[in-house]
Amino acid sequence: MPTLTRDEIYAKVQQTLVEALGVDEEEITPQATLTGDLGAESIDFLDIVFRLEKSFAIKIPRGELFPDNVLNNPEFVADGKLTDAGLAMLKQRMPHADFRDFENSRDVARLAELFKVETIVNYVSSKLNGAA
Repeated sequence: MPTLTRDEIYAKVQQTLVEALGVDEEEITPQATLTGDLGAESIDFLDIVFRLEKSFAIKIPRGELFPDNVLNNPEFVADGKLTDAGLAMLKQRMPHADFRDFENSRDVARLAELFKVETIVNYVSSKLNGAA
């Protein structure tokens, strides 16, 4: 696949989310969260991954874009907050996410806020450039 610019990647991610979530293109901004702003549910994440793989001709291993098995591990979560080990693991598995707003609270109820449109664009960009 020819090299895509960040704007081209964003446009394809935007179209993917419009199709997967049935939202308007205007609702999809870089800072929009998938669940809070765009109404995605857990089943939608599978559809998003499938559509991204098809749209960009890439393979997204399970748990790579949207890590799983974090919240049910007592090493990673204590008293409703991500532990140091949990935060370190998540940062390692999600180098494409921006943790600045999340790091202070570490509240697992806010974990979904990490999954923004920009997070997907960063992931796809790194995947296409061989960094993921």
